[in-house]
Order: sequence, then C-alpha cells, then structure tokens
Amino acid sequence: MRGWVVALALWPGVAGAEEWRALSGAEIRSALSARVLQYEDAVAQDFFADGRTLYGESWGRWRVEGDAYCSIWPPSDRWDCLAVEARGIDVRFLGDGEPVVGKYADLQ
Repeated sequence: MRGWVVALALWPGVAGAEEWRALSGAEIRSALSARVLQYEDAVAQDFFADGRTLYGESWGRWRVEGDAYCSIWPPSDRWDCLAVEARGIDVRFLGDGEPVVGKYADLQ
C-alpha cells in the first residue's frame, strides 16, 4: 500500500494538484470550449465552441491569442486578453485587477 502512495505522489500533476498551473493556448481552448463556468457571484458563463460566450444574459465573443483568453463584449470594439490558470475544477483568469475564479458547473 505504501508503494502506491509514493507512486501516486510522484505521478505528474498529482503532487502539485493544489497548485495553480498556467495554461497554454491549446489548453485554454480545450478548457473552455463547450464548457460552463460558475463564478462566485453565482453567474454562469457558457463558452461555445464557435466563439460565442454568454455571461448571465450578456452575449460576447471569445478566442485564444497566443497563450491568452481574449473576449469582447458589445458595445465595445476592443478585445481584452487574460492569462488563464487551472487547479482541479477551478479556472482562474488573471489580468490587471483581482483574479476571477470559476468552477466547472457540470463538475461541482
């Protein structure tokens, strides 16, 4: 039994399961496409595979540029981009302000 515990601790990703991990562009696309995140304010955000996104009742667009999540929300015509990190079922968006954390709604 002890051998299994040591092997599990050394398995990639398990030992650091509680640490935030920066996501690459491909990982961001995979983490968000066709998924729903639930935020602390109880509002959900749907990320559609075709680039549409719905936050509460507000429609916007999303895409990946390099290793960043980018979104645009009308009436603005400016894309804002954020770094993305993951930890378990949590996804964290990092920009100039406070980090925003969401949980996968289907995994809670």
